[in-house]
Amino acid sequence: MGLAACGPTSRAWFSERLRLHYADWGNPGAPPLILLHGGRDHCRSWDWVAAALRERFHVIAPDLRGHGDSAWSSAGHYAMASYIHDLAQLVHAESLAPVSIVAHSLGGNIALRYAGIYPENVRRLVAIEGMGPGPRGASARDRKPVDQRMREWVEQARAQSAEVPWRYKSLDEALARMRAANKHLSEEVARHLTEHAVNRNEDGTYCWKFDPYVRLWPPIDMTREEIATLWERIACPALLVYGKESWA
Repeated sequence: MGLAACGPTSRAWFSERLRLHYADWGNPGAPPLILLHGGRDHCRSWDWVAAALRERFHVIAPDLRGHGDSAWSSAGHYAMASYIHDLAQLVHAESLAPVSIVAHSLGGNIALRYAGIYPENVRRLVAIEGMGPGPRGASARDRKPVDQRMREWVEQARAQSAEVPWRYKSLDEALARMRAANKHLSEEVARHLTEHAVNRNEDGTYCWKFDPYVRLWPPIDMTREEIATLWERIACPALLVYGKESWA
């Protein structure tokens, strides 16, 4: 049976007054496994992984706030603290601890910090390109005084508010954009990802589901030293993965 014939059930949980979505692949008696996607992605990008693991695990793939079928932040703010809170609420609300987590990019960054805050809740962890900006990028950001970071963030948010989300005339046009940005994807995979990544507008056009404001990195975050302290608190087996052509 294909993914369409035996796909997941859509469910929801609440965090900071937002209704957030996750795909539940069933098998609730099995050990829980969370699959956490990256920035501007969605939970259905894990479908092939989930289908391969659903017989051994209770697979849950959430949409991060501002992504997929989860609600957008009304203020357009997407701080790491809120993402971590959302994950903590999911684990708590669905009684998933101790849980295994496989996470990519932004999801990996969230999962690594969560595992340091709640080491007793994580059984195993795989983070794919999930350690955040490299030392050079992080150092450049940290050298900026706080007033400069705040001004840049305000100006970026103001500029973002003036932008109109791009509308694609057809699903095939959105698919072409997906394939241009991800050249390793097959036609089948790219179409599947695109179908779950867009909403159809009243005029028949398509636009991406993610909130454009997720592109804005908050000006205030944990320091590198604080993040390293959380990493040191991780008590479970952890695997860090980087791709051969990784940008990270």
